[in-house]
Amino acid sequence: MASVAVASNVVKRLEGKVALITGAANGIGESAAKMFTKHGANVLIADINLGKAQEVSKELGPNSSFVICDVTKEADVENAVNTAISRHGKLDVMFNNAGITFPPKFSIMDNDLSEFRKVIDVNLIGVFLGIKHAARVMVPGRSGSIINTASVASTIGGSAPHSYTSSKHAVVGLTKNAAVELGQHGIRVNCISPYFAATPMIMKALNLTEENLSSVYSNLKGAILRAEDVAESALFLASDESKYISGHNLVVDGGATVVNPKFSMFEQQDRN
Repeated sequence: MASVAVASNVVKRLEGKVALITGAANGIGESAAKMFTKHGANVLIADINLGKAQEVSKELGPNSSFVICDVTKEADVENAVNTAISRHGKLDVMFNNAGITFPPKFSIMDNDLSEFRKVIDVNLIGVFLGIKHAARVMVPGRSGSIINTASVASTIGGSAPHSYTSSKHAVVGLTKNAAVELGQHGIRVNCISPYFAATPMIMKALNLTEENLSSVYSNLKGAILRAEDVAESALFLASDESKYISGHNLVVDGGATVVNPKFSMFEQQDRN
C-alpha cells in the first residue's frame, strides 16, 4: 500500500503539454518520447521510419501518435508541426533530435562531399526547419520550449568526424541566435550535448561496446551514459522547472570535456 501511495503522488512535470519529437523511433528520441508521455505530455513521434514510429506509439498508448517526417524536407517538418496543432490545438515543446553520422573518416582527404552534405542536411538543416516551424505556431501563444540535440562534438575537436563536428558546432550557434530572437516572444531555445551515449547509432558508428564506454571513454568511472539520461535532461528543459533557462548548451558528459586525461594530475595519482 505504501508503494502505491508514493506512486500516486508522483508529479507529472509535463502535464497538459504537447510535444513533438523528431527522430523519436529509436535511441534518445524514443527514450524522450517514453519519458515525456510518462510525465503527462501528449507526444507526437516524428520519424522517417514509419513502421518503428508506429510501434513506439502503440507501446506508449493513447497519449502518443506518429507522423512520417524526413527532417531534410521542409514540407515534412511543416506537416509534422501542423499535425500537432490539428490533433492537440497547440505545441508546447519541440525537440529537434533527429541526427545521423557515418563511420569515421578522420582524414579530411578521405571524406566524401555527398556524405558531408547529408550529415549537414539532417543534423543542421533539420534543426533549422524544426525551429522555424515551431516558432511559427509558438510565437502567437508567446510561450514554448525548443530543444535541439547537439553533442560534445559541439565543444571540442577530434571526437567525431568532420561532418558531425561541423554540424553540431553549428547547432549550438543556431540555438543561441534563435534564443535571442524568440526570447522576445517568451520562447526558450536550448540544446543538449551528450557524450558517447549507448545508443545503436553511436555504438555502430564508432564500433563501441559498453566496456569501451565505461573503461576507456568515460571520465566518470562506474557510469555509462544511456539514452534515458539524455532524455532526463530534455525533460528538464521541456518543463517549467527550466523557465528561466534559454540559449544554454547543456553538456551531459560526466566531466569528460573538462580535462585532457594525459595531463591530469589525478589520473597520475590513481596510477601511483
